[in-house]
Amino acid sequence: MIKAIIFDFDGLIIDTESVWYESYKETLKSYQFDLPLAEFGECIGSDETVLNTYFRKNLGESCNVDEIENRAFDIYKTKMSSPEARIGVLDYLQEASEMGFKIGLASSSSKEWVTKYLKELGLLNYFEVIVTRDDVEKVKPAPDLYLKAINDLKIDSSEGIAFEDSLNGSIAAMTAGLKCVIVPNSVTELSAFENYSLRLKSMSEKSLSEVIELIEKS
Repeated sequence: MIKAIIFDFDGLIIDTESVWYESYKETLKSYQFDLPLAEFGECIGSDETVLNTYFRKNLGESCNVDEIENRAFDIYKTKMSSPEARIGVLDYLQEASEMGFKIGLASSSSKEWVTKYLKELGLLNYFEVIVTRDDVEKVKPAPDLYLKAINDLKIDSSEGIAFEDSLNGSIAAMTAGLKCVIVPNSVTELSAFENYSLRLKSMSEKSLSEVIELIEKS
């Protein structure tokens, strides 16, 4: 029986990932370098380690990854001056609350980053538990974030559903023993997702109660 819903943040609640990709691509034009989506996809849902390693490999060990990130962040801030939640997110949170489910969040980003946006979107108070990279040793695709969320929500892994947009995130959720619903965005839709419980184009495709019914029957 499902008792809790655990959401990813970046790319799922708010599509920061597509904007980050555009920001990096614009930044790298000045380096006469193009960032393939497949390479950017390797770091989605995780941290910057893979991406920074890729930059050093292709631009030289002496390349200033901090400078690249800072330039990209300046572009990102302009593009994200008026953030909006993805379609269906608020409906799912409201429905989960009305149905009495515990609601958690597990993100590879920092707590400061996550809570800033949740406050701006008016969504912070929906979450009983928020677990970020500040709380664990390893981020996604390691299961640590989800394992802590499961523990903090006081549920068994079989009683939770994770909502994810990235391959790294889905691996983390399923490794932790959760059912996983994939809701990809424009930069993750071609990722090689496997073994998930359900895939949606957006949360507006099915209500939360319909999703839970399908998963509990499977």
